[in-house]
Amino acid sequence: MKGFANRINSVEEYYFSAKLREVNQLIAEGKPVINLGIGSPDLAPDRSVIEALKNTAENGQAHGYQSYQGIPELRIAMASFYHREFGVELVPNKEILPLMGSKEGILHISMAFLNPGDQVLIPNPGYPTYTSVTRLLEAEPIFYSLDLEKKGRPNLEELGQKDLSKVKLMWINYPHMPTGAAGSMEILTELVAFAQKHDIILVNDNPYSHILNPQPLSVLSIPGGKEVALELNSLSKTFNMPGWRVGMLCGREDYVAAVLKVKSNMDSGMFLGLQKGAIAALSLGKNWFADQNEIYTNRRKLIWKLADHLGLSYDTKGTGLFVWCKVEGEKSPEELVDWLLYEKNIFITPGKIFGTAGNDYVRFSLCMPEFKILEAINRIKP
Repeated sequence: MKGFANRINSVEEYYFSAKLREVNQLIAEGKPVINLGIGSPDLAPDRSVIEALKNTAENGQAHGYQSYQGIPELRIAMASFYHREFGVELVPNKEILPLMGSKEGILHISMAFLNPGDQVLIPNPGYPTYTSVTRLLEAEPIFYSLDLEKKGRPNLEELGQKDLSKVKLMWINYPHMPTGAAGSMEILTELVAFAQKHDIILVNDNPYSHILNPQPLSVLSIPGGKEVALELNSLSKTFNMPGWRVGMLCGREDYVAAVLKVKSNMDSGMFLGLQKGAIAALSLGKNWFADQNEIYTNRRKLIWKLADHLGLSYDTKGTGLFVWCKVEGEKSPEELVDWLLYEKNIFITPGKIFGTAGNDYVRFSLCMPEFKILEAINRIKP
């Protein structure tokens, strides 16, 4: 055997891919593990979404290859969603590309724009996939810090003093994962101006836009945003459809076309039933978000109580699907994670997997019913 590609030496297996094997093994051994680590919504999609999938699947003509760009009705539904929720006008057949989950979009965007040696600005802490994909393509991650006291504002003054001539992309993410920083229109406006000044493509990863977030934001709504930015969005969190793998890329026509060149060589279109279900989801009204956020609000209060019992600190103004907690007790974050898993059968995520700025933190997911969070509280009560 002549060996593996050099690029795989630049990355490790995704943390949750490996860790969930261990968690599942513990469950197989009879351990009653409560998984507060991963952000996979446990709530169901709306009934109309499931009916759309079932009705389409029963049509014998629905099982062939589909368009690489999705059916027109799906792109129109995505455009309508963006107009209704963000006030953004998008041309369905030019400025929208349906994706098999927004995670694939991170790879496809990177492949469309990055050459070896290019640099990429990545938040620290931040989603690990931004870094791993950058390294897989032999580009260089450049990490920037966030001011959590200012809704996650990047330190643009510090960045502006660096040599940014090799920077091609800048990843941003509001509501921010893992910290829950909300971002703001003011921050996005600053970022658009920063991208214009330094000739950088801004990519906003926006899958948590409607989760415990009273003001959903889109970088494409900022004046000049569509000239310098792309935005990823997803149905996974917003509509409880993580296993469906439905996302979207929106923004400047030539940027979207470049990504389509990559994508069309890597898949053969999304199953029609998934597209019809996505159309039904995207048409849901404000009550859907209100009802869902009421559930998450109640769960978050319980997670705060759990964090209090563990002596952790957190920001009650956080948004999104997680609670980001600073560890200030005798145990290190890694020791706390191991103690909870092996002694209390509770799985949470160590902050270090999100970058060096997460070394003193742990992350809790809200994707667990209230009675399970209450059980976790009872397990750690003195």
